[in-house]
Amino acid sequence: MSDLPSSTLYILAVAVGYGLGSLPFGLILTRLFTNMDIRTIGSGNIGATNVLRTGRPELALATLLLDGGKGGIAVLIIAALASEDLAGKDIGAIAGFAAVAGHCFPVWLRFKGGKGVASAIATICAINFLTGLMMIACWLVVAALFRISSLAALISFFCAAGFGYFYASLSDIQIGVILVISALSIARHHANIRRLVTGQETRISFGKKDG
Repeated sequence: MSDLPSSTLYILAVAVGYGLGSLPFGLILTRLFTNMDIRTIGSGNIGATNVLRTGRPELALATLLLDGGKGGIAVLIIAALASEDLAGKDIGAIAGFAAVAGHCFPVWLRFKGGKGVASAIATICAINFLTGLMMIACWLVVAALFRISSLAALISFFCAAGFGYFYASLSDIQIGVILVISALSIARHHANIRRLVTGQETRISFGKKDG
């Protein structure tokens, strides 16, 4: 357990969370292995779904795991440093929110980042595994039925928020973080929502990038 003052630990939670979250793995991997700028492909998003449009599913999987790891690791690191009287899971949840915010608004890319889905899922899993598991199951079912990543993400966020609020034994801070993360990521899908309404949203494809 840490002997750090509570104020220092809260600052550290935000700094570590944002620092990890702001690492643009989708951009880094596509630059390294394809010499492409992911921001000029498909939706221009730096997340795993858009990386898949390069025709490199292995890079998309790596992006998914690394982006997810940012949120989960931030929660676990700070929770481990916090003392019991500081409610380690609560302050870890704050670090997780900072990681999702860092992914969505990375300083390195002039605050133009991704939608935070993978980072949010891992963050929610680290806060409460059962809530995260329900979110993943919801995403997989919707994605399998409709093959639309954004629709799966949107519905899974509603699922996580609802399950976390009504069924999981969470503190006010933990459920607050889950609700705010969900609201942020849903808001980041505003363009996808418009395309869903008009029936123009792109479906998941494991082939080459869209021509």
